Amino acid sequence: MSETPTPPGSSEPEPPAAPQFDAPPPPPPGGYAQAPVTGQVAPAGYASQEEKTWALVAHIGGAAAAVISGGWLGWVPPLVAMLVKGNESPTVRAHAVAALNFQGLWTVVAVLSYVLFCAFIGFLTLPIAIIIAAIFGVIAGIKANEGVLYRYPLSVNVIK
Repeated sequence: MSETPTPPGSSEPEPPAAPQFDAPPPPPPGGYAQAPVTGQVAPAGYASQEEKTWALVAHIGGAAAAVISGGWLGWVPPLVAMLVKGNESPTVRAHAVAALNFQGLWTVVAVLSYVLFCAFIGFLTLPIAIIIAAIFGVIAGIKANEGVLYRYPLSVNVIK
């Protein structure tokens, strides 16, 4: 393509201006859009870096607390995130509520599992403990009748 020469005394033509948009495009489905440069307020629908951090506190903190506590305290980090930033940010509140509901349910499941675990193990181990105590007690009695000191298997010497 050939360029047309500019007439003498005139300046070069200005390049066409970049298109201007009134509003930013909506965030992609299921994810976050890139927030504006630090120091600027994120437009509606966009999560700022602080909101993303508090959402991570709610989700990852809940998972970590559940693992560390054996399922008992997974609800604490989402509750903290909701109480600290939930009134300021609808994004943080939505994440904290979702994490709190999930972790709360699984905390209840963990508590019930522990109760059932103890009940069933106690139900199964009590008869076994009674039988073992009876069998070895009888054997120890027979040995004592023979004048021999019997050493119980599966015993710990606490009293000396």
